[in-house]
Amino acid sequence: MDWARKRRYAIFTHDLDFGALLAFTNAEGPSVIQVRAQNIVPERLEALVTAAFRQHQALIEMGSLLVINENTSRVRVLPLKR
Repeated sequence: MDWARKRRYAIFTHDLDFGALLAFTNAEGPSVIQVRAQNIVPERLEALVTAAFRQHQALIEMGSLLVINENTSRVRVLPLKR
């Protein structure tokens, strides 16, 4: 995560640990894009991820946790408050 933060990259993952790390550390970056879906083949995810990215691009660039599932997406600006 430190490597991505220093380079202003976002982390794209299916792993829930990255969101937990953001919450635990109150980090201000990097942005994490987390996919929560059963069917994670690229052909299925392409439209979901592209639409969510376009909708939330400014917040991703600022630092956020974007969670995408098969029906919706939601975004929380970093640092995550408890």
